[in-house]
Amino acid sequence: MTLPQTPNVLILNGPNLNMLGTRQPEIYGRDTLDDVIDACTALGGDLGLKVQAFQSNHEGALVDRIQQARGEAQGIIINAGAYTHTSVAILDALNIFEGQVIEVHISNIHKREGFRHHSYISQRADGIIIGMGIAGYLLALRRLASLVTD
Repeated sequence: MTLPQTPNVLILNGPNLNMLGTRQPEIYGRDTLDDVIDACTALGGDLGLKVQAFQSNHEGALVDRIQQARGEAQGIIINAGAYTHTSVAILDALNIFEGQVIEVHISNIHKREGFRHHSYISQRADGIIIGMGIAGYLLALRRLASLVTD
């Protein structure tokens, strides 16, 4: 299978991230997920990347989308939400993805409840950005651009 000329990056968001802007704005800010994706799409264009986005509250849907990304995306930016701390299934799917993986968390998970300190995703991630707000997505996109366009 031939990969596209313009590198493709998939931005995956897990449960409750569709509620950005209204869910605990003191932790996650007031920007919506649409705001995040719009900013990433614009920056991706500037960096010569095609950006696709997918959000689901369902673990299996995220696994299916990661599997689909094989052969079509060079990188994944993933904020798995609560599945970060629980999902071996998402880890297994990421382990069969051949491209780069950057894990993103809007809040500093290490300053929160103890159960949030462990990440299954980190075992596969090529980079991790934690606690930088939604700017973490843009940082991840810049890093992926440097990795997939070299």
